[in-house]
Amino acid sequence: MSDMQRPNYRSALVVVTTIFFMWGFITCLNDILIPHLKAVFSLNYTQTMLIQFTFFGAYFIMSLPMGKVLTKVGYKNAISLGLLIAAVGAVMFYPAARAPSYPLFLTALFVLASGVTMLQVAANPYVSLLGSDDSASSRLNLAQAFNSLGTTLAPYFGGMLILGATVLGASELADMSSADRVAYKVQQAQSVQLPYLLLAAILAILAIVIYLWKLPNFKDQARDDSPTDNVTAAEALRHPHVLFGVIGIFAYVGAEVSIGSFLINYISLPDIGNMSESSAASYVAYYWGGAMIGRFIGSALMQKIRPSLMLGVFAIVAALLTVATMLTSGHIAMWSIVAIGLFNSIMFPTIFTLGIAKLGPLTSKASSLLIMAIVGGAILPVAQGMIADSVGIHHAFVLPLICYLFIAFYGFRGSRVINPHPASESEAQTV
Repeated sequence: MSDMQRPNYRSALVVVTTIFFMWGFITCLNDILIPHLKAVFSLNYTQTMLIQFTFFGAYFIMSLPMGKVLTKVGYKNAISLGLLIAAVGAVMFYPAARAPSYPLFLTALFVLASGVTMLQVAANPYVSLLGSDDSASSRLNLAQAFNSLGTTLAPYFGGMLILGATVLGASELADMSSADRVAYKVQQAQSVQLPYLLLAAILAILAIVIYLWKLPNFKDQARDDSPTDNVTAAEALRHPHVLFGVIGIFAYVGAEVSIGSFLINYISLPDIGNMSESSAASYVAYYWGGAMIGRFIGSALMQKIRPSLMLGVFAIVAALLTVATMLTSGHIAMWSIVAIGLFNSIMFPTIFTLGIAKLGPLTSKASSLLIMAIVGGAILPVAQGMIADSVGIHHAFVLPLICYLFIAFYGFRGSRVINPHPASESEAQTV
């Protein structure tokens, strides 16, 4: 790449960073939807968890198709298309709320998540291409820091717009007449219409801006010359750093979502935080805020420290904090689990950039496989719930512990780029 192209990369990085903020905002709105729709439709916890399964399931189902689209249109255009798909999903919340219908809400959520999947597939490797390979992890950690900013701000805005009205309890609903109860649930369901219409408008505007902005498209780097999807996926997975990276993303997202899902219930335990669940909820902000701060710090540190080394060290510290919370009680256990957010910070973007390193035309396929692995956020929390039912929530964190130990292995050893066979040498050159 010539030096004359370099100045454009800074503006491109600034523009794309807003995309990271938006999908962080969208993802964290699920935390508002879960209690809201649970109350509106009188759902049990299994039914409510369909929200997370639908959202993370879209990553698994749509990553490869979205990756195929990416190879046809290039990175910039794929980002624009992803924003447009997400905007359509957000608009679909209007008829879902008007009905109101829980299956329609899930359908809208799936379309919205499909758009976010396209953004993940395109934007993560796009950032890695906006400069040298050596600083790719640093750039992606900086972009992901703004993703964390979105996850930090979304609960405040979502809470004001969606949960602003007092939600009646089961006993209060039982005292209402049938007609009043139906009218109340319709009114509550429709409280999501304005926020998601505003979200749709912002996403549509961003899609147009990205499409019209003169940004590098990197269509050649996105090009897939393999004859079939199956061959391409298998070719990418023959690279050990890709295979281990897929497992690493699965483990990381699973651990992060598992801890976040259990955080309020865990902190509210008498022998941990000994507080109400409403008070414990405030500590979730510290957990996500730590991730945001850690990404800003990590982005700076990676200018001097090898990303794989930092990943291994951060994973070891996260594992030690997990052991600490399992073996202690009171405030030590509480702050140990909250502090894990700080060390979670660099893991996703660093695993991702290490997982797509030096793949040439296989980059888009590896990106799709890595995004598919986000399905760990749907599977591992359920597994941890089963462990909690058997041995208690305090020691159920053994599952995230195992995840962090694997991530440490990936940082110290598994992320090394090894050509699987001589035929892949040309593909493994730095793009």
